[in-house]
Amino acid sequence: MANKYALLGSGNTGSKIPELLNADEQYTFFNSSNTPTLERLAGHDAIICFVAGPVLEQYLEMLVESNLPVVSGATGIQWPRDLNERLQASGVTWVWADNFALGMNIVKHLIGAVNELSSLYRDPVFQIHEIHHVKKLDAPSGTALRWQDWLQHDAAMSYEREGDVVGTHQLTLDTEFEKITLTHEAKDRRIFAHGALWAARALLERDLPNGLLPLDYITAMHRQGEYYVSN
Repeated sequence: MANKYALLGSGNTGSKIPELLNADEQYTFFNSSNTPTLERLAGHDAIICFVAGPVLEQYLEMLVESNLPVVSGATGIQWPRDLNERLQASGVTWVWADNFALGMNIVKHLIGAVNELSSLYRDPVFQIHEIHHVKKLDAPSGTALRWQDWLQHDAAMSYEREGDVVGTHQLTLDTEFEKITLTHEAKDRRIFAHGALWAARALLERDLPNGLLPLDYITAMHRQGEYYVSN
């Protein structure tokens, strides 16, 4: 049977998901004009959320009660401390990410290599710079902060807000005799919709652990050959 997705949020990213669905997949948009309820969510196979954190927090209890798998790209949210435990008890899996670009999982491993081999240099200097559209409110971006976590070194953080830039992140390792730069550029907003849809299909096609999982947990399983997700 074809998957049916409840799309919570029809903004820049959520609105792109229908463009990427297979012919037999279905969806329903939920937004301020069609607010979600337990009754309206019934009959869907998974929920994909691209809303601001405060909006998702309003619906959090209802989403838990729905017992549906959830993919969340909500920004600026603090997950309740007991959410993972509650999801495990209900036998449900949610996947979250600050950035659903699948290439970020490649970047994570590259940053790991930079972290390990930077000891080759004396007094290396790190900088993380990001550029986003003028309507993005948080700065530095959640992704830039995640890069900082992956790097495990202090790095100067900087950012720009210009035009309609989808998202560019750059890590620079500057040393006495050479400079190394790692850049990830999102060229199209469908990049995030594509990654979220990939995660939703993983939830429905594969036997994943229950609870609140970061996206890189399931991409690591994919990388290790434990399963394949349709794309």
